[in-house]
Amino acid sequence: MAIYLSMQRVRFSSPDAYEKFKVVFADTRHHLMKLPGFLHLTWWEHPDDRMWFNECSFWASKEALYDWHTDTYHKHAKAWAANGAIMEDIITNFELVGTRLLRICPCCNELQDKVYDLGQEQAVLREQCPNCGFHFPYMTEQESSFGVFKDLALDPASTNGKEPAAAQAANA
Repeated sequence: MAIYLSMQRVRFSSPDAYEKFKVVFADTRHHLMKLPGFLHLTWWEHPDDRMWFNECSFWASKEALYDWHTDTYHKHAKAWAANGAIMEDIITNFELVGTRLLRICPCCNELQDKVYDLGQEQAVLREQCPNCGFHFPYMTEQESSFGVFKDLALDPASTNGKEPAAAQAANA
């Protein structure tokens, strides 16, 4: 099953509409974390246009994204936003082809370049430098819902007893 990615570029009708949106959006994380196919959500303001906002979400499948779109909370939030809060919403969807992690340890200069399983991204990002044990920084779930993350439950049959990243590299 392919990982599915969705990106939205949003403009609000006014600064006040965005402030109201943030109240509704802050509760989103509670609803997303209950969905088995949810992986990742980030929201940010474009640095060159303070009225342009970007959302990126990752899903275990297109069906998992559809589950979110049919969720009662999401349907009500969308209806609220479409009732004048949002001026423009550009939605682009993708299927994942592959993932790689490039890391250079600031302590020992160890270079890592590896393929990894996006479904296990949080575990991979928490890995220390294999050479010196440096702890790389990573973001945890945010109360604002501007950053919400989780890994998929591991399926022992899909990894054939290997680490998830090694299993994906072997299948690439």
